[in-house]
Amino acid sequence: MNQGRGPGVRVRRFLASYRGFERDAKMFVLSTIFAFGAIGLFWINFNLYLAALGVGPETIGLIATAGALSSAAIALPASVLSDRVGRRLTMIAGAALSAAALAGFVLVGSSLPLLFALAIAYNVGQQAQLVVANPFMTEHSRPEQRNTLFALQFAVTSGTQVVAALGGGAVAALVAAAGGQGVDSPPAYRALLLVMAVLTVLSLLTAALLRDDRGLVSGIDVPEASAEPGPPRLATGSVHARLNRLGVRVGDARQFIRLLLPGFIISLGAGQVLPFLNLYIVGRFGLDLSQANLIFAVTAFGTMIAILIQPLLAQRYGRIGSTVLVQSASIPFLVVLGFAPWVWLVVIAMAVRNSLMNASNPIYNAFVMERVRPIERATIAATMSLSWQLGWAIGGIYYALVQGAFGFDRGYNVNFLTIVVLYALATSLYWLWFGRAERAQLQVSKARPQAAITGGSP
Repeated sequence: MNQGRGPGVRVRRFLASYRGFERDAKMFVLSTIFAFGAIGLFWINFNLYLAALGVGPETIGLIATAGALSSAAIALPASVLSDRVGRRLTMIAGAALSAAALAGFVLVGSSLPLLFALAIAYNVGQQAQLVVANPFMTEHSRPEQRNTLFALQFAVTSGTQVVAALGGGAVAALVAAAGGQGVDSPPAYRALLLVMAVLTVLSLLTAALLRDDRGLVSGIDVPEASAEPGPPRLATGSVHARLNRLGVRVGDARQFIRLLLPGFIISLGAGQVLPFLNLYIVGRFGLDLSQANLIFAVTAFGTMIAILIQPLLAQRYGRIGSTVLVQSASIPFLVVLGFAPWVWLVVIAMAVRNSLMNASNPIYNAFVMERVRPIERATIAATMSLSWQLGWAIGGIYYALVQGAFGFDRGYNVNFLTIVVLYALATSLYWLWFGRAERAQLQVSKARPQAAITGGSP
């Protein structure tokens, strides 16, 4: 009766679920390894580089806001472009622009207008790469593979960030020693920017090896061509018609809002803390560049492990149930991260929080991709990214205002209280809008095997 249900069998099935992906899915994961190595280094070190150049915290917040706004502005155009010319060419163009911007940072020094312009260019290129990721993986995987492919891609990028962070700290230390300067000097950071540019070029070259997907993307314009179940086509009014002519595909607007709003609320909280965690950790505990990179490497490693396990939670509790579970569990660690007085406890809290909160992302993304028609995937991916970037932009402005009004210590107290409230609200909305229905569906699906054992069809 229990044959095939023991822990050993479950482990083998779990490991087997990470095999059997098609060639382009594997090549895409390889491309994202290089891309996220650069992105991870940029996220850890760029604000610290600006601080080393003498840029103040309010200006750093405004540069981050400009980057986030540019990402938001390009999200929908990039999704429309990817429907017309293919995901592959869109990724290549984005990688080329990002690599050029990274090289530019090395050359411009502390010129604020050029720093703003290059930050905008970098974020536009990065967004063009990221916005097509979920549609590409959905179109190059079978439904039963989707949770594990999304989790694998996200986990691999986290693992890459571990290596990049450790290697980045070592490169900076070597450059500083060779030049007889401090490890936190601008030349050390410029060396890291060159490493980021090289990794981005490698991502570009790997993406160029993907098959031309223009025919595949145009094929999804006919929803009936997909054998996957999806929501029915709804009657569309003039607004929908105008959006469709622009290449923006929205069927059920109410569902789009529900899929997007919790993520937007999370981004509001994240945008006024997470981009500035490096400044917070270094400023509060007096760490140097190598120590900061080591801390972020530890947190990325924990995230990688949690993401790989998340498909098991999704099988047991459902995609939304597992999302709510891990996000709820992350909230107490946010409190510790913001208010604990010891660096070792803050590092543990940051590692656990990152692991739990980020573990839910690929599973929820897969859930969203299957809640919309194939023709709408690029649009929902773009609007998810757009809403996230808008939230980060608003959060960056809020951060700059709070820091200017309250200073470092009291300002971060306000920031962390804000993120806790917003994360709790968003997690509640996930459960309210999707959790109950999914739980009922899971109960039905679990009853079917039992019915088969007691007399159903074999």
